[in-house]
Amino acid sequence: MNVLALPSSLDYRTVDDLLDEAHRLPEGRALLDARHLRWVDPAGMLGLLSAGRVLFDRSSIKPRLQLPEHADVPGYMARMGFFRAAEEIFELDQRPPRRASGDTDVLLEVMPITTNHDVHEVVDRVQRSAGAILTNTLHYPMTAVVQFSVILSEVCQNILEHAEAPGWVSAQAYNWQKRLGRHVVIVAVSDLGRGFRGSLANEHSARFGDRWGDATALEAAFIHGLTRFPDTGRGQGIQQMRKQVRKWNGSIAIRSGTARIADVPEWDDAPPLSKGMQPVRGSHIHILLPGMESNA
Repeated sequence: MNVLALPSSLDYRTVDDLLDEAHRLPEGRALLDARHLRWVDPAGMLGLLSAGRVLFDRSSIKPRLQLPEHADVPGYMARMGFFRAAEEIFELDQRPPRRASGDTDVLLEVMPITTNHDVHEVVDRVQRSAGAILTNTLHYPMTAVVQFSVILSEVCQNILEHAEAPGWVSAQAYNWQKRLGRHVVIVAVSDLGRGFRGSLANEHSARFGDRWGDATALEAAFIHGLTRFPDTGRGQGIQQMRKQVRKWNGSIAIRSGTARIADVPEWDDAPPLSKGMQPVRGSHIHILLPGMESNA
């Protein structure tokens, strides 16, 4: 059995390593060892689902997932709806904790995105739950609730229009008092579709010639606003999201294929572009929005 050991912290900073390791794993039955996991965020949970799905599709055998030994972590994953999505992908080594009814601290649990109805449900849930968190906890203006919903709608719609494959979305607020001195919201969206290079290839690959690849495709969409649509005015979601996230002094990053591109604010030290990574499936987006208390 091929064993993949998860790090103690699985979040937007370490999820690329997990995706890379899953790609390197030899074909056959896989065991994902999460026993020592002590922290996971939405990007980490979606990365874990993506890695498991890739391993499942490769061998037609569900990978086995060993749950974290630290009791708080499976409990949090249950509150975030992780195990509901995981049951179709993993064989669990033990029964996961039941999600308590009436959980109110979850901004957006792990939700599958397969149809336009799913996108509408995401927006509805966020508009019902995000208002208090964004305004009372992060001190955003009330207008930000609508703008936040638009961002989520755009990234989810991107799955349906560009990936042409199922995906997931999740979001949660955290207190980063030690790191940033404020609360933050982390949004993660993952799919296992064609990726940016595959989506844009028919319309744009010829003009780039030998330079065409994952990094070039990400730069074309992220920086230059190129889309798979020949007519102007369509598919501008990524650029509009980037502008709004920058206005809120947040960060946005996209991993697709062998490359990762990011819009990095001054408080983050992530590289703006990484190349030569393992060729993972689909696209993986994470957005981090800091609270306003330190932005004045």
